[in-house]
Amino acid sequence: MDNQHQQPAILIQNQYIKDLSMEIPHAPLILKKMQHNGPKVNVEVNIEAQKLEEDKTFNVLLNVRVNGDIEEEKAFILELSYGAVVSLNIPAEHEEPVLMIEVPHMMFPFVRQIVASTMINAGIPPLMLNPIDFVAMYNAKKAKENQKQ
Repeated sequence: MDNQHQQPAILIQNQYIKDLSMEIPHAPLILKKMQHNGPKVNVEVNIEAQKLEEDKTFNVLLNVRVNGDIEEEKAFILELSYGAVVSLNIPAEHEEPVLMIEVPHMMFPFVRQIVASTMINAGIPPLMLNPIDFVAMYNAKKAKENQKQ
C-alpha cells in the first residue's frame, strides 16, 4: 500500500469557538480586590462527542467553566465551548476513547490560550489552566456508567 495516500488516524478538519462568555458581575470594585487577593478558582471540564452525518466524522466539544471567588463574592465566570470537527480512520471499537481522550488532548493547548487571553482582555491576571488528565476523566465517566447499569 502506498503510504502517501493513507489517511491519518485522526484528522482535525476544523476547530472553532462555539460559545465564549466572560462575566465580571461586580466590576470594577472586584478588580481592586483582586489586586490584593488572588481569587479562589474552580475549573470544570466536560467533553461531548457526536457523530456527524458523514461517515467517520465527529464533532467534539471541550467545555470549560472557570469560576473565581474572592471572600465569597463572585469575581468572574468564564465559559468556553471549543469544538473540533474530526475524521477518524480507526476501528469502530477505538472511536470512543479517541474522541474522549486523544482529540481533547489535541484541542487543549488552544483552549488554554483562549482562556488566558480572555482573562487578560478582561483585566484579570491570566490563568494558565493546568494540564488535564483526559484518561482519568474518561475512566471516571466509564466507571460511573458501569455503576448505573
